[in-house]
Amino acid sequence: MTSTTRRSDHAAAAHLRARLLPEGRETDLWIVDGTVSREPVDGARTIASGGWMLPALVDAHLHIGVVEAGGPLELDALDRDLDRLSRSGVGAVRVLGSPRPLPADALARPGGPVVLTAGVPVAAPERFIPGWGRRASDIELAAACVAEARFGWSKIIADWFDDAGGYGPAFSASALAEAVAGVHGRGAGVAVHTQSAAAGRDAVAAGADTIEHGMHLPWSVLPALAARGGALVPTGFVFATSAAEMTDDAVPPALRHWYAEGLAAHPGLVRRAWEEGVTVLAGTDLPVGALVDEIRWLIDAGLPVEDALGAASWTAREFFDLPRLRDGDRADLVWLEHDPRADVELLRTPPLVLLGGHEIR
Repeated sequence: MTSTTRRSDHAAAAHLRARLLPEGRETDLWIVDGTVSREPVDGARTIASGGWMLPALVDAHLHIGVVEAGGPLELDALDRDLDRLSRSGVGAVRVLGSPRPLPADALARPGGPVVLTAGVPVAAPERFIPGWGRRASDIELAAACVAEARFGWSKIIADWFDDAGGYGPAFSASALAEAVAGVHGRGAGVAVHTQSAAAGRDAVAAGADTIEHGMHLPWSVLPALAARGGALVPTGFVFATSAAEMTDDAVPPALRHWYAEGLAAHPGLVRRAWEEGVTVLAGTDLPVGALVDEIRWLIDAGLPVEDALGAASWTAREFFDLPRLRDGDRADLVWLEHDPRADVELLRTPPLVLLGGHEIR
């Protein structure tokens, strides 16, 4: 044994040799006790030789354990969702709102994804899905957001449908700014749901870390969002699939116009955000299981394939400071026979996934 060889008595020590994205260089990784070693390990079992590997996928915006928006948290559904995410190579998720806090065992399940969570979203009275979220007035917003930030993130519903049949801001600009400052003072991040120009402008000015959805976000705020390292999570695929419902004649004309106009402009906004240096991340919202569809939507919006893949893998991991296959990192990766940059559909059925070193085939 040379001085650079690591000896391990761990029976499950594993070895992979493949081209590692995003660089694409042939790389050897050894997996010991659920973590990555860049040094050889005696007796490691080779589980993959050739092909391609990348850091396990990240869904930056979704809701798990719920069958439909407004429904309760169902533990059976939560188990199914976590299992589906694991098998599809998703090694980390950011849950931006749940009917109630997720059970502790869901946050650190062996062989499951790392779960970041914002607790329950904070919304104005009568300005969010009935039964979901914590209600707060302008005066109460900061305290409510700080309380929810105990999980590491706080989510604000900055705009919503109104009684006049339109869609607009739910909080004042000053209330948003105070809430963001309060959460940042606790060392947590702020995700802001916004789909109106006014609330989007206020959210960026307030210092939100991530803009969720962002339909109607003014292009003029993108340089400021980029300059401070903020991110846009467009969740474009789910909006595209809702187009028929939201543009039906039964929808009030003002809402129908708002949705159609925002939907048409969304891809161009996302492309411009990327050009301005905003971090663009992949998120699916609801239901679980559409991450590859979102990657495809980002490509169709004009992101280069590698950047669209990164939005659901290495870029997201860097943004959230998640393991990314460095020496000593938690072993979260996806192995594929062929380069997913040539065909992102390969990610729908990965032949080998490692999450925390657990093999999932």
